[in-house]
Amino acid sequence: MREQYAWRSWTLTAALALAGFLIILQIIRIQSSPEAATFREQSAQFAQTMQTFYPQRGEIYDRNGHLLAGNKTVYEIGVDLRSVKDKHAVALAVGVELGLNPDNLYSLMANPDNNLTYLILANYVDEDKALALKQIKLNADQQTSAGGQSSLAGLEFTPHPQRTYPEGSLAANVIGFVSREGRGYFGVEEKYNDLLAGTPIQVRVPTDPNQAVDIPQVPNGTTLVLTLNRDLQAATEQILDAAISKYGAQGGTIAIMDPRNGEILAIASTPRMDLNQFWNYASIYQNASEYDLAVSTPYEPGSVLKILTMAAALDNNTVTPATTFLDTGSFLIGGVTIKNWNDQAWGLQDMLGCIQNSLNVCMSWIASQMGSQNFYGYMNRFGMGHLTGIDLADEAAGRLKVPGDTDWSPSDLGTNSFGQGVAATPIQIMMSASAIANNGRMVTPHVLYAMVRDGRQFNVPAQYAGSPISANTAHTLNQMLATSIENEASLASVPGYRIAGKTGTAQIPAPGGYDPTLTNASFIGWGPIDDPRFMIYVWLESPSASIWGSETAAPVFAQVAQKAILMLDIPPDKIRQQIAQR
Repeated sequence: MREQYAWRSWTLTAALALAGFLIILQIIRIQSSPEAATFREQSAQFAQTMQTFYPQRGEIYDRNGHLLAGNKTVYEIGVDLRSVKDKHAVALAVGVELGLNPDNLYSLMANPDNNLTYLILANYVDEDKALALKQIKLNADQQTSAGGQSSLAGLEFTPHPQRTYPEGSLAANVIGFVSREGRGYFGVEEKYNDLLAGTPIQVRVPTDPNQAVDIPQVPNGTTLVLTLNRDLQAATEQILDAAISKYGAQGGTIAIMDPRNGEILAIASTPRMDLNQFWNYASIYQNASEYDLAVSTPYEPGSVLKILTMAAALDNNTVTPATTFLDTGSFLIGGVTIKNWNDQAWGLQDMLGCIQNSLNVCMSWIASQMGSQNFYGYMNRFGMGHLTGIDLADEAAGRLKVPGDTDWSPSDLGTNSFGQGVAATPIQIMMSASAIANNGRMVTPHVLYAMVRDGRQFNVPAQYAGSPISANTAHTLNQMLATSIENEASLASVPGYRIAGKTGTAQIPAPGGYDPTLTNASFIGWGPIDDPRFMIYVWLESPSASIWGSETAAPVFAQVAQKAILMLDIPPDKIRQQIAQR
């Protein structure tokens, strides 16, 4: 019996050994087979997940290093419905700490949508509030007995960045804002959205936490330094707001530019909004063109355009400063009779008198002497009817009718000469006028001063848009405009500084013609004329205290100019001349 059992044991052992040996052979065969390589590749893929990493959005600074747009950490607070134990406790803790209704929170958790496993209770929660709530959860977890479950189990905290604007509404019309989806709207935020946002990176992330060191660092978006002067911007906004209130205007804008290089030092516009509360946009603005009047809203500027007509006529030798014109109070052109702003005849005038007294009749005569081809050729070279190329979103091109357009008529040559029947933005007019202030060279306005990336700063050079007039013409007209302000004791005068400029009072188009009771009051000026450091454009919409630009926009210009002189540290003319003579 023993031998029989022994034989059976040996047989079974041999069979099992053989089976084991065959299994080992099969394992070796599988591991060395072509399919094994495929399985290993698949396993490597399952050991990783594809994730997209988004860079932190670039910051925005003014030219002196003041932060205008940055980022802060906020939290999404949610609950894992599979782990939550006490919905009442979670609702109460979150509600009390964040100022939300606990009953509403409990209802959300008690009645989730089908198959929902994670529920967002609050988002964009400030870091201090989120951390305070996180500490409450930590205390609850520590008080839970071993093996038990915390009353706040399932409560989760997810940090993420949010755009923040430390100055609130300051320069809102220039900066624009970023939505919660991370897209820039208006101004710099939209124009340079791709640069600021940076480039997302898609990488395979190991599911093994021990290999987390392989996760790449994503470069932040490009930081932008603007040409804006934060203090001058704030002062300009205050002056604009006070002027709108004082003169009963419906709105307005003030823009300041360095006419030597096109750098925008300030743009104030109404209305403005707190960029940290961008969701109020629809209740503040009726349409996108209202966001930045200086860039996006063309209007008929009126007499400020007379400086372009005079510049063109001087440059092509149609007139000289000494050319005389007998103003009889009216001038017939294209079947339309042009009259002066006060319907009066001004008698014999030289060209200084025509520009100083802002005579529509004289300007229409000058345009007729030039002829439509010359006149519109100069207006085209000045950029009228074209985009300036300013680096802000939603720039409007305005409209300049020219011969050949279906709605142009010969009378337009006369009315266009004094700024009626032509639409332009303040920025367009400033670019055109920069040729007069800058020895005939026209600059392209811009708000980007420099870009900072990877620790290196790249400055943006000035760009020029052509030379529509000669340096001699620019010098001659500068002197005429400065003398005009001095002779009429203009409210735009700045003591100690010689300023060149021109007022504008334009009736507002209405159905069937123009509304005689409503005007756009404007003023453009620059100085000091021997070395211009600033150019200022003021536009007040429908002021009720006075319809005249000389009584509303001109004194506002003087206020802004005095602030600019102080903040840009520009010595009076006499002191600069004494220094230059040393």
